[in-house]
Parts: sequence; structure tokens; C-alpha cells
Amino acid sequence: LYYFLVAITNVTDFGTNQAFVHHVLEMDDTFNDKHLMWRAIKSDGLQNVAYVGVIIWEWLITAMLAWATFEWIRAISRGGPYDRARRLATIGIIMIFILFVGGFITIGGEWFSMWQSATWNGLNTAFRNATLAALALLIMHLPSADWGRNR
Repeated sequence: LYYFLVAITNVTDFGTNQAFVHHVLEMDDTFNDKHLMWRAIKSDGLQNVAYVGVIIWEWLITAMLAWATFEWIRAISRGGPYDRARRLATIGIIMIFILFVGGFITIGGEWFSMWQSATWNGLNTAFRNATLAALALLIMHLPSADWGRNR
């Protein structure tokens, strides 16, 4: 539900997070270090492509986790097996890691120096999303009494 709300918000309120992506990629609110500024993307077109790519990825996460939720409900109602639901949820969670750890923390935070911005810094949100996803992944893969029975 969370990723659905994020994706729908980015579509219905396109401009708000578009401005975020613009400023991060433009690097206009960083320390303006001449050794790093060559990384900045000044093209509005490329910035929009990046933003639309993020939105598409969010919709793919939403679809994968919705499918996984359906499989969890089906498996629970039948008393197992849970492997398919666990596999699909794992893929969805890995997609979250790709977006927030790979995209926001690594590329946005380090490559585009987002950490330097007091205004356009999404590292706390990215860390929160990655941490919650890691916790969900850990809990989902804890051994259970039926672990071997349903394999």
C-alpha cells in the first residue's frame, strides 16, 4: 500500500518530487565543489527521464508486492506452501533496495552529493525505506515450524 501511495502521489502531484529530482541532479544546492560539479545533469529532459524512471520503478514495486500479497493470502488460506509468496515478496523487497540503496543513497547521495544539501536531501527517507525493507526481508525468511514441510 505504501509504494502504491508513493507512486500515485508522484503521478498526481508530479511537480513536487520532480523539483526534488531536478535539484539533486542539478547539484545546485551542494557545496559547489569544482571537482564534483562535472557530475551535475543540467538537462531538464534527462532529469525528467530519471524521474519518470523512478516512478515506473515504484509502479513495478507496487505490482510485485501486490502479487506477493495475493500469493501470501492464498497460501495462508490453504495452509501453505509459502515458497511462491516468499519468492515474490523477496523480489519486491530487492527492488526496494535497488531504488533506495542503489538509486537514492548511492547515486543521489554520493554521486550527486545529495548529502550536502540541507533542503534537497532524501537520505533519511531512503534509509528508512531500506531499513523497513530489510526488517521485512529478515522476518519473512526466519525459519518456521513448517519451513521444511512446505519446500
